[in-house]
Amino acid sequence: MNSYGTLIFFCGKMGAGKSTLSGKIARERGAVLISEDEWLAALFPGEINDFNDYIRYSSRLKPVLKSHVEQVLLAGTSVVLDFPGNTRKQRDWFKDIYSQHGIPHELYICR
Repeated sequence: MNSYGTLIFFCGKMGAGKSTLSGKIARERGAVLISEDEWLAALFPGEINDFNDYIRYSSRLKPVLKSHVEQVLLAGTSVVLDFPGNTRKQRDWFKDIYSQHGIPHELYICR
């Protein structure tokens, strides 16, 4: 039996409370919290001015984080991803992380 961490992710519209809930869950479970907004702001300050910019920079960030998140989960630490999961493509990215190794995962829907 494995001792992988759990991948926790969210689906919900902007302002639905995803970031608030992600922080709460990370604190309660002692999990690593990774916030897309924080990473994008730190890596690309002042460069995201519209939705197209967001898509471009987010798509650059995700491949780098995928491997890192997988390694943390395989080491037994849970990860809370404060990333949007509103579209099938966004949720497929989460699935790419957990499916290869059968990593436990939880999807929270925020309304």
